[in-house]
Order: sequence, then C-alpha cells, then structure tokens
Amino acid sequence: MSIQTVLPIDSGAVQALSERNREPQWMKELRLKGLELAETLELPFLEKTRLDRWNLGAYGSYQPAAPVQSVSELPEEAKSLFGESFSNSLLIQRNSGVAYCHLSEAASAQGVLFTDLETAVREHGDLVQQYFMKAVAQDEHQLAALHSAIWSGGAFLYVPKNVQVELPVQALFLAEGADAACAPHVLIVAEENSSVTYVENVISAGVTGERVVNGVVEVFAKAGAKVRAASIHNLGHGLTDLSYRRAIVEKDAAVEWVIGELSSGNAVSDTTTLLKGDGSVSDTKVICVGTGEQRLSLTTRAVHFGKMSESDMITRAVMRDGATAIINGITKIEKGATGANGQQTEKVLMLSPNARGDANPILLIDEDDVKAGHAASVGQVNPEQIYYLMSRGIPKEIAQRLIIYGFLAPVVSEIPIAKIEDQLQRLVERKLEQ
Repeated sequence: MSIQTVLPIDSGAVQALSERNREPQWMKELRLKGLELAETLELPFLEKTRLDRWNLGAYGSYQPAAPVQSVSELPEEAKSLFGESFSNSLLIQRNSGVAYCHLSEAASAQGVLFTDLETAVREHGDLVQQYFMKAVAQDEHQLAALHSAIWSGGAFLYVPKNVQVELPVQALFLAEGADAACAPHVLIVAEENSSVTYVENVISAGVTGERVVNGVVEVFAKAGAKVRAASIHNLGHGLTDLSYRRAIVEKDAAVEWVIGELSSGNAVSDTTTLLKGDGSVSDTKVICVGTGEQRLSLTTRAVHFGKMSESDMITRAVMRDGATAIINGITKIEKGATGANGQQTEKVLMLSPNARGDANPILLIDEDDVKAGHAASVGQVNPEQIYYLMSRGIPKEIAQRLIIYGFLAPVVSEIPIAKIEDQLQRLVERKLEQ
C-alpha cells in the first residue's frame, strides 16, 4: 500500500520537521527510514477488524503550540483535570507541540529528567537513542513506521538508579483545532531499583471532522525498578485513536498498566509487556466503554522470557448501542521461562441487543513447568441482581448503574491519583448516560 493513501506527507516534509526541531542526524535518518518503511509495510493484522476500511489518512500537519502559563488558558475539557493550578510535575502538549513542562524541585534534585521528547533528543540524544523505537519496533507494521516518521512533542521521563519518585508525574495530550497533527511519543526509562508513577490523559476539544491520533508509549524498567503507568483516553467523535504501549521488564522489575479507553471514535489499543528478566512482574488493568457505532480493538499481551516471571491481565468492557469491541488477551510463555505464571480475565457487559463484544483469551505455552490460566465472559446485566436491588427499594435505573460501576470497579479503583480516579468515574458516567 502506498503511503500516499494513508498520510499526506513526503520526505521533504519529514526533513523540514526534523530541521525545525534541530534534531541530530540519527533522528533525521530514523524518520526518513520510517517513511520509507511505511511505503512497503502492511497495516497490522487485527482479529475480526478491517483496518483497511477505516479512514487512516487524516493526520493533519505539524503546528507548533503556543506556551501555556495557567489553567485558565486551557479549554474546559482540560481545566477539570487540574483545578486552580497545575501539578508539581506536569507536561502539556497541544496538538503537535509541547506548551508547558515543569518538574518538581524535589524530583529535579534527585537527578530525574522530565521534558518534551523533542528537547530530550537535542539535549540528551545519546540517552534517547538507546531506547527510542526499541520496544515498539519501527518495522513492526505500517502504523509504527508512520509514527516514527511524524511523531512530535511527546515526553521523556528518566529516573536514575535507586531514586524513588514520590509524587506522580503527569502529562496531558490535547488534540484541538483544525488540521493539526497529534502523534506524541512517550519514553520512560527507570534505572535499577528506582520507582515512578506516570499518569497521562489524552483528550480532544473542539475538533471537527476526522483526525487520526497515532501515539506510542515505551517503558524500560531495569533490574528491580517499579513503574506504574496510567493512561486515560477521552477523544471525541471523528477521532481515530491508535495507541501502542510496550514495556521491557528486566530482572525483579515490575510494570503496572492502568488503561481507560473512553474515547468516542474508533480505536486500536495494544498494550504489551515483555518479561525479559527472571522474577519480572507485569500487571495490566483495562476498562473500556463503547457507545454509538464505535469499532474497538483492544489487545493486552504478556510475553514471558524470564524464569519465575508473573503476569496478570484484567479487562472490563461495557458496550451499548451498536458498538463493537474485539478484546484479545494473549499470554505467551517462551521456552526456558520455567516457573512462569500468567493469568488473564476478559469480561464484557452488553447493555443493548445491537452491541457486540468478543472476548478472546489466548494462551501460547512453549514450556512445561509453568502456570497459566484464563477466564472470559460476555453477557448482559443479570436480571436477578436487578431484582434483588429493586427489592431493597432501589429504582431499576439506579440498580443497573450500580451493577455497571461495580463491574468496572476492579480497574477504576486502581488509578494511582484520587483526582484522576474521580475523573475516570465521571467519564464513565457521562458516556453511559449519553
């Protein structure tokens, strides 16, 4: 497939973008290679999802962002995330560029680096080059190749050895206006025995027409490191959300993902953890609410290489109207990963006879001395539960709502910031009450 059918960009535009950002030669070459790969690579294969029928060409063009000094300068959709003032460690990207970035004095004194990725490429190029597009391979598929060519803004979070970052680091990626590209790349590196919590919101405001948001998150957890990454997506109608998240986890390290997929357009969400080291651990929790005529493809994946490695994946999806979700949970245990333990659960709750949810648990085991298990269910709200609550004086509508929120609670309650947990609860309520 020719890139011209997917993205209105050529090598001249890519070079101009690289020169505008004053990037080193290695990044310019990487971008051009991504463009070249995109001309020959296929779209990713997704179970029961025809990506070739989606509009994947409306990327827009690079538009720099004006600096933001206060919460009052943000659209209403973003103000509710911060209250009266910004948090201690926060990055804000508006469309193509970063408009605000601040790291707390305490974290800075510990040697933590937190800045937009464009700046990090210039100022910490040797460090960024070691990891950029190493978890999500540039030649993985066409969407990854395109991302490597057009990414802009983004975030770079580096935590030195033995450093414990107490307060969460937050990022806001805001798509707004007309014809502005939004393709953020987040790179997180946690050195040995360090720990950090990262929380991002991906939202839109005032976008008319169709747009593609193509984002990547890469996490590298070195031996003994602990990384918690929460990602909440709330993009509006007409925006196609492509999200690829990857973590590489070394010996005795742990990565925890908490994902909220609450956008209103079509979406592809792929969250994969590679358990490279012995004793490595991953925990992935995903919630999704589908409404209208949305088409959703959600994949969680854990690949075990290390001995005694552990993974747990939980996905909860609520579907209404004519929405469709294909939910894949994949546990892969490689030969030699003795003592590995991989567990997964996918549950779909359907609120409409026209809604569809397919839960596909997959176990791929190449080693004998392991534990692995899966559970999957697809169904409607249990009428006996509704009847029981009504018998206690609770109206039917409220009873159904309570059951839905209880269904999602195992994930919502895991959000690492109380204010973000409340926000996620409000988003679920608003989407279900449309």
